[in-house]
Amino acid sequence: QAELVESGGGLVQPGGSLRLSCAVSKILFSSSRVVLGWYRQPLGKQRDMVATITKDDTTNFADTVKGRFTISRDNEKNMVFLQMNNLAPEDTAVYYCNARDIIYTSSESWGQGTQVTVSS
Repeated sequence: QAELVESGGGLVQPGGSLRLSCAVSKILFSSSRVVLGWYRQPLGKQRDMVATITKDDTTNFADTVKGRFTISRDNEKNMVFLQMNNLAPEDTAVYYCNARDIIYTSSESWGQGTQVTVSS
């Protein structure tokens, strides 16, 4: 059974918005040692961090998305979200939900990904 499941991707025009959702297993979501985040991988490129959030709501964003994207969590529904505004073609990628142990950083889980395409 998957521990993280993404949804909400799609095709949008430049300047548009999308909200991605990730359903997280209860054990991962409630752990004080787990950092949740969003990563993206454009076609033919490496996978890079977009945004992360800790259990105490400390957030981190890639420079390329600061001021446009926000990450949040719903502690009752065990969900993490990525609100993406002012989308541009360079934001086109497969977006992945991630959970990583804050101490043992090589211990992590990935969702299957959701495609975001920004094109006119």
